[in-house]
Amino acid sequence: MKAKVTGKWVFFVVFVLILALTYTAFFGVENYYGDTREVYVKGANDIRWGIDIRGGVEAVFSPAKSEAKITDEDMEAAKTLIESRLVSQNITDYEVYCDTTNNQVIVRFPWEADESDFDAVKTVKDLGASTIVQFREEDGSPSINVPTTTEPSGKVILEGAEDVKNAGTDVTEKLESIITLSFTDSGKVKFAKATTDRVNKNISIWLKTTTSEIDENTQKPVVTYTCIQNAKVTQAITDGKATISGTGLTAEYVVETARKINSGKLPFAMSAEEGKIQIISPTLGSDALRVMLIAGSIAFALVCILMIARYRLNGVVTSIALLGQLAGSIACISGFFPGADSFTLTIPGIAGIILSIGVGVDCNVIAAERIRDEFKKGKTIDGAIDSGFKNSLSAIIDGNVTIIIVSIVLMGAFGSPDSILTKVFSPIMSILGTSITGSIYSFGYTLLVGTIFNLIMGVVASKLMVKSLSRLKPLRRNWLYGGKNNA
Repeated sequence: MKAKVTGKWVFFVVFVLILALTYTAFFGVENYYGDTREVYVKGANDIRWGIDIRGGVEAVFSPAKSEAKITDEDMEAAKTLIESRLVSQNITDYEVYCDTTNNQVIVRFPWEADESDFDAVKTVKDLGASTIVQFREEDGSPSINVPTTTEPSGKVILEGAEDVKNAGTDVTEKLESIITLSFTDSGKVKFAKATTDRVNKNISIWLKTTTSEIDENTQKPVVTYTCIQNAKVTQAITDGKATISGTGLTAEYVVETARKINSGKLPFAMSAEEGKIQIISPTLGSDALRVMLIAGSIAFALVCILMIARYRLNGVVTSIALLGQLAGSIACISGFFPGADSFTLTIPGIAGIILSIGVGVDCNVIAAERIRDEFKKGKTIDGAIDSGFKNSLSAIIDGNVTIIIVSIVLMGAFGSPDSILTKVFSPIMSILGTSITGSIYSFGYTLLVGTIFNLIMGVVASKLMVKSLSRLKPLRRNWLYGGKNNA
């Protein structure tokens, strides 16, 4: 079967697209109206750097009411609440420790990307904001775990520690995970009436969070509502104890939901003492990032020069593909793509980018060497290019898929608490007793996106560019693609 001919213009289209991606990924698209900066496409300046690169904040949160009776479960729920708020702000490089002996939660996290005044007190103000759990009548289908500033229309049935005693987990005889609920005396009466009136109807559970941010219109603190569960009432419940069950409830999900409910029935708000808020200096120093960028640029240029010297025109294409791969990785970190959030980049995250670039070089070297081998067999330019890419594909795919699997495992084992992958791996990691967030997650993420873009650029784009260039008459010379010099 004759291979499909690639048009001469394809190289220029792919090249222009890679240049456009590179420029926008690094510099973004923005505009200024006076002192107001409006960002249309995020660039490298919008990356949130990790504590190890840019430094950050350490805060010690304690219950605002010291006289309240506080249990270890209360402190774990408070820890979960703070973790959820960090994740909701796209902060993945954080450390949260729960000191149940002294009733404290120690938090460390990096500065925001556009932080200029480095006001540590202002930075931590919302992490310990007051949160109240609410049980409401529900006749619709609210979005689960999506915060909104619009108050739900359903009537409040139960609210806070006054009505909700505790949320826990259990397993049925059929080994199904369920959420258990217990109510106070007042909550028992209210819940009994609500479930009697709403048989075969839904009751939703919400978290009402009051932040320290002031609304410009109302001049009042901003309040957000987040629905964490929407359950159907199957029968009247009058004994003050209820369960939430369903075929889709996993063990990890019910544990997380129970903790969220408990975080909203805490009899206290968490506050950070200003005297215990500290600024963390970056472990590499203030000039480390600039030095790393310079060193990385020099290393990238040297790799491109060596590839061009060794593989000639294939080396030129490899350099363009590597540039596209690097730009794609930066785009995935900065929040370049619509609907994607910016990512916290740490030193191990940078190592992941470097490693993926190395994998990209290897991918192109394999293809270039295979093309050389085909020339030795006496094939023409077109035949050598087609067979070279075809014969190298299986080795490239095998290596990259292996790296992708490793990256996914790292992200699952050390990811943020709300991610699907973490919930899959959390039983194993809880046995090992290791932290599930931070630098290793950053390494896994950058390695994953870099490898994916390697497959796009190193396999698809490189092949299209090489085949397109080979159609240009001045470039139809065997030696340009690894063969012997010819007339």
